[in-house]
Amino acid sequence: MMGPETFDLFLAIAMIAVFALTIGAILLFRRGNDRKRAWLMLVAALVLLGNVLIWTLPGPGLPGSGTS
Repeated sequence: MMGPETFDLFLAIAMIAVFALTIGAILLFRRGNDRKRAWLMLVAALVLLGNVLIWTLPGPGLPGSGTS
């Protein structure tokens, strides 16, 4: 099992990747010559962001979830 420091590192790397993919997609949209790759980069950023949200939201019965 990974420790909290490793988990925090994974989350930080994932969020940096989300920002990098989003900025790269915006730059590709501005150039206008490779829109398909730009859309794919945006979709990848959204999927990665969704994963980060899933990893950080508490589940039922866990501390901070409001249910017991």
